[in-house]
Amino acid sequence: MLRSFKFALAGMVHLVRFENNAQFHFLATLLVISAGYWFKIDRNEWIIVIFAIALVWSAEAFNSAIEKLCDKVEAEQDPVIGKVKDMAAAGVLFMAIAAVIVGCMVFLPKIF
Repeated sequence: MLRSFKFALAGMVHLVRFENNAQFHFLATLLVISAGYWFKIDRNEWIIVIFAIALVWSAEAFNSAIEKLCDKVEAEQDPVIGKVKDMAAAGVLFMAIAAVIVGCMVFLPKIF
């Protein structure tokens, strides 16, 4: 079981080091966590914010894995592979939009 955690951690490190969008999510995560401490959000708000962050990261990890697998399966341009990659990216976008909405609901009342 410990080996599984080691592999998962290696995947997380690879994601942050080599995937541009994951680097953006990393920065956004740091900013949101800092804002949470700055605005002293309550426990329930933290739970919601943490879930939003985790969902975006999960979607990004799945998307990156699908893209890598697609590139391995078909190195040439392929319209079906392109659609698969677009749909996986759409999953990340859905989660990111939801996370922004959550962030607005949690932080905007504290700002104003």
